[in-house]
This record gives sequence, C-alpha cells and structure tokens, in this order.
Amino acid sequence: MTSKNDTLPDPTRQLTALRQRIDNIDAALIYMLAERFRCTADVGALKASSHLPACDPAREKEQLTRLHALAQDAGLDIDFTKKFFAFLVGEVIANHKAIAAQFQDTPQNPVLNKE
Repeated sequence: MTSKNDTLPDPTRQLTALRQRIDNIDAALIYMLAERFRCTADVGALKASSHLPACDPAREKEQLTRLHALAQDAGLDIDFTKKFFAFLVGEVIANHKAIAAQFQDTPQNPVLNKE
C-alpha cells in the first residue's frame, strides 16, 4: 500500500528543476542582451561617424509597436514590455551619446575649444 505522500512529487526537486530552468533563461537573456548591445554599439559608431543623432524617435515608435504585438502574442504583460523597452532604449541612447563624444575626441575629429 502506498501512502498519499508517495504519489505527490517532491516539492524540493520540483523547485530545483524550476530554478535551473530560470537560471538557464537568465543566462540566455544576458548573452542576448550583450549581443544586442554589441549591435547597438555598431549603430552608435555609424551614427557618430555620419553625424546622425543618437536617438531616432520614429524608429523607437516602430519598435514599440512591433514589441507590443510580440508581447501580446507571447502573453507577456504589455506595461512591463513598455517599461523594459524604455529602459533599454535609454541605455542605448546613453551609449550612443558616449560613442559620439569619443568619436569627437579622436585625432581625426578634434573637438574645438574643449575648455
């Protein structure tokens, strides 16, 4: 005869398995974000060398619309998606501005009157 406890899954094992899945997803997110920032750094360098602005409101609007649809399809909270995208874009724009400042400081593009 089996007891009721023998038929229930071990919550500790389940918790460990779920946490391992979360850890794997977190690792994938970190690597994906790193790759995204490498790509956006290339965009920032191109913008700086072409004297384009660090931000592109039209592109941001397009992306937000696209991400809204993706989030909806994936069952992800839309407000969270907007907040995450706003944070991400803010970081990218800050990086683009830093790249542009470095570009201006290069010998090929000396900054006049640094004082």
